[in-house]
Amino acid sequence: MINRLTERMDVLGQALQVRAWRQQVIASNIANADTPGYIAREVDFRAALQQARAAASVSPALQAGQPPALALAGDDARHLRTAAQTASDRARLTYQLRTQPSLDQNTVDLDQQRANFADNAVQYEATLRFINGHVKTMLAAIQGQ
Repeated sequence: MINRLTERMDVLGQALQVRAWRQQVIASNIANADTPGYIAREVDFRAALQQARAAASVSPALQAGQPPALALAGDDARHLRTAAQTASDRARLTYQLRTQPSLDQNTVDLDQQRANFADNAVQYEATLRFINGHVKTMLAAIQGQ
């Protein structure tokens, strides 16, 4: 029963993590707009979310009814990562094709990146609002209101 109540929250939490990661990638693209030879990167949100959901659904701990093990976390790119984390990041990260010619072979379209940044920020905010609404609904149900 509790699994049904928290399933939506799990999906929204995973979506929020993928949106945050996508925001970092877009910010990196914007920061490297003047770097010669830099190839813009993009996160395939749909594929990343499907991969996150698949990883959570086949977890042995989840099948046994136990909470999932915490993944390693780091706040610096130099922190050690597991092979699974590195492989899954590479699977979701794609490179953008050049949309405008550039003498320095840089593929960042600054206008497109700014639009992506704003769109992703709006989607991130919407996901937070959905999570907040879900928590309020669960609290109201628990309190009997």
